[in-house]
This record gives sequence, C-alpha cells and structure tokens, in this order.
Amino acid sequence: MSNIQDKLDARRAQARIGGGQDRIDKQHAKGKLTARERLELLLDPGSFEEFDMFVQHRATDFGMEKSHIAGDGVVTGWGTINGRKVFVFAQDFTVYGGSLSETQAKKICKIQDMAMRNGAPIIGLADSGGARIQEGVASLAGYTDVFKNNIRASGVVPQISVIMGPSAGGAVYSPALTDFIFMVRDSSYMFLTGPDVLKTVTNEIVTAEELGGAKTHTTKSSVADGAFDNDMEAINQIRRLFDFLPLSNTSGSPERPFFDAHDRMDTSLDTIVPDNPNLPYDIKELVLKLADESDFFEIQPEFAKNIITGFMRMEGKTVGVVANQPLVLAGCLDSDASRKAARFVRFCDCFSIPILTLVDVPGFLPGTSQEFGGVIKHGAKLLYAYGEASVPLVTVITRKAYGGAYCVMAPKHLGGDINYAWPSAQIAVMGAKGAVEILHRKDLSDADKTAAHVADYEEKFLSPFRAAERGFIDEVIKPQSTRKRVARAFAMLAEKEIAKPWKKHGNLPL
Repeated sequence: MSNIQDKLDARRAQARIGGGQDRIDKQHAKGKLTARERLELLLDPGSFEEFDMFVQHRATDFGMEKSHIAGDGVVTGWGTINGRKVFVFAQDFTVYGGSLSETQAKKICKIQDMAMRNGAPIIGLADSGGARIQEGVASLAGYTDVFKNNIRASGVVPQISVIMGPSAGGAVYSPALTDFIFMVRDSSYMFLTGPDVLKTVTNEIVTAEELGGAKTHTTKSSVADGAFDNDMEAINQIRRLFDFLPLSNTSGSPERPFFDAHDRMDTSLDTIVPDNPNLPYDIKELVLKLADESDFFEIQPEFAKNIITGFMRMEGKTVGVVANQPLVLAGCLDSDASRKAARFVRFCDCFSIPILTLVDVPGFLPGTSQEFGGVIKHGAKLLYAYGEASVPLVTVITRKAYGGAYCVMAPKHLGGDINYAWPSAQIAVMGAKGAVEILHRKDLSDADKTAAHVADYEEKFLSPFRAAERGFIDEVIKPQSTRKRVARAFAMLAEKEIAKPWKKHGNLPL
C-alpha cells in the first residue's frame, strides 16, 4: 500500500511542476507567476481542491503522441475566497504555451458545469497561446463548447476573466462573454489578429501592446474593465471585487459587518456643488462619502470617464453605483458612457444588486461624431437597461437633469422607486439660456428683456420643486442627510417585487 501511495505522491509532484523548472524560470523571468502560484494567492490557504490533475491530451499528429504532460495546460478546481465558494481554472503557459486542446476544453467545461449546478462564481485566469494547432478542428470545437457554457452561465453565476498573458484569436471570445475582464499591464494582451498577420494582410505595423495591451483595452476599446501593475495586485483586487458579488442569481447580495452609522450626517456635502452651475465638481467624492467606510470598487475607471460605475456597500450590503461625472465633458452622456452604464446596470439586475443613480447631466453630447456613431441607439441601451431592471432603484439628482438625459438616468417614470433631489437640482427640458433663445427669439436683441426671461425661466423650471409638485420627485432633501435617506430607502425596498408580462426575452437595441 505504501508503494502505491509513493507512486501517487510522485505523480502529483510531477503534475505540479507543469512544463518543468526551466519553463517555470522563464515565466518568472517575465515577471509572471505560474498557474498554481496564481491560484494559491487567489484562494484561501488550504482551500483549493483540484480536479483532473492527471488528464492528458489524446492527439497523435505532429509527434504529439511522444509528449504527454499531466494536466494538459490548465489547472482546474474549486476553493474559497474569504470563506465563500468559487470555481476556478488557470491556464498554464509552461505546458504547450497554455494552448487549448480538446481535453483542456473538457476540463474547463466541467468546472463551468459544476459552478452552475452548485451556484458559485467562475474565475478564469487566462495565459494561453490560443488553439492547439496540432489538434486542428478538435481544438476549435473545444473553444466553442467553452463559449456555449459561458453563454449558459451568463446571468446564472458571476463570471470573471483575468488576462495574465497572451489571449489571441478565438481565445478572446470566452473572456468577452464573461461579466468582467481584467488585465495585467505590460504582460497581457488580447486580439483576434496578431501584429504579424496585420503587417502581412493590411500592411499595418503595430506592436502587440499597442494592438491589444491593457492600455488599449481599458481606455479605447472598453474590452477590459480594469488593469493592474502585476499578477499579485491583480489577484488581490479580484479577491476584493469577489467580496462585493453574490454567489449566484438566487443567493442574494452578500452582507458583511460594517462600522459606519447608516444615519451619518456629512455637512461637507452641503457645499460640494458650486454656486456657479457651470463649475465642475468631483462626483466620486460624493460616492465615497455615501459608502460604508468609503469603500468603492470602480468598474472601467479609465473608459468613458464622464460616467462612473462600480460597487459600494450601504449597511453592509452591496449596492451598484452609476453617477454622472461633471469633471469630464460636464457630465454629458455620450455613446461610450451609455454603453458602459447600460452593461453595468444589466449586470446588477441579473444578480439582484440594488442600484444607486447620482444624476448631474446637462444632456447628450452634441456633434456629428456622436450622431454618426449611433448615439441614439447607444443611449437607448441605457434607457432599456434601466427600464428593464427590477431591482431596487434609488436616484438622487444633485444638480442638472436636462432633456432626454434626465429620461435615461432612472427617473420615476422609468421605474425609479425612490427619487430624491437636492435643493441645487435643476430639472428641465434644457438650460435657461437655450430655452430663452427658443421661447423669446424676438426679444434677444434686448439685453434687459433677455435677462428677465432667463431669471423667470430659472425661477419656474430650474429647481426641484416643479417636479416635486407633480410627484416626480419623492422628496427634496438636504445634501448632508443623503446617506441616511438613501440607506433607509434601500432598507424599505429590500423585499421589492415586480410583475412583468411573459416574454422569451426582449430585443435590446444592440
């Protein structure tokens, strides 16, 4: 018996070394951790239970029958993060460059299936050269099986992808189908077609970093939701994000102990909005002052900075935040901001995470580039996302809420449950100057009359009280009491239920 156990220990030791010490050393020389080292950092100590450690490929072409490495380039299993269950897979670049084979795909699909059956998130750590060419169509079939499972799991359990090396060709579509993608600066990249092929086919000369690096995907393409400086920071931040997320669509938002009074008053908020309505301020300051212990995890912080999305807690419970940012483009909505916010709202709604919307929006960004780029349809995505959402929706208008942009940002008419406004709120079709230019064109040559018209319009429309009189605003509140009022609103809405007509699914304006 002891001899058999010795053989088991030897085989496990061989499997754990992956492609061998030389390749591990090369991985370290690039500033990258191995697959097993990454999982060791990601999961609670001693919690990892590995599956399929001894699985090998079955390919026989191109000399593959002469080379077999246990695990076949991916480490799979389950463990816990701060005591909460999670299923994981980490591609091992030391084994055949982490390339995806038929058997590697089966290992990943097995983890996806188990996650769905057992109601726990999936975290995938990608570090792969792509499809294993030696296996041909079998590798492509494996990719497609993984994609299908990504689609099945969508809205059932949260899915997080962390790109920690190359991810090229068809490999990029599995992360693209997940809820969140994070990258590591200077060591990870994603693209469908690599620099060499581009040079040959289109004569474009570009580096891998320029084409598909972290900066490109966090600032331009919006493919990635965030980027970190190294493997260790990335894993630490993923653990932090995981704490905000529910385990599944039936588990409810997680709760944790909090040490911040729900009725905390903050008098500094009374002066956060400048007296001059054309001066900006940082809406993130408001977010941090509303959150438990000022803890806020921002999603896509480098893309479409005119809107902020992310997670915070109120009374220990996760809340999604969508907030216009007056520091960028005066807080105007545009195509990118609309897409960013719409996807975030839909994620929150999938997993029953309440949403707080902070509004200071003067309208949609004007210009031919926006119109030609389809801002109408992109704006409709945000409208659709809020209109479809059945989670508790609390909205606070801090300053401007003009025109169609007001209609998009979770107003009462779109399903907002509780809608508050600060005394500084301006809720109208447009600003006073623009309105007077339309309503009183014949008086524009007379400065005194124009000034009088502007003052009259501001008195009648640029305040929250006209909307409050009609019941479109539930209450005009003092800024200093915002945390207390919002926390109580979410507590009241905790058991919210909403009936909807049956349908297979809607047709989102893609």
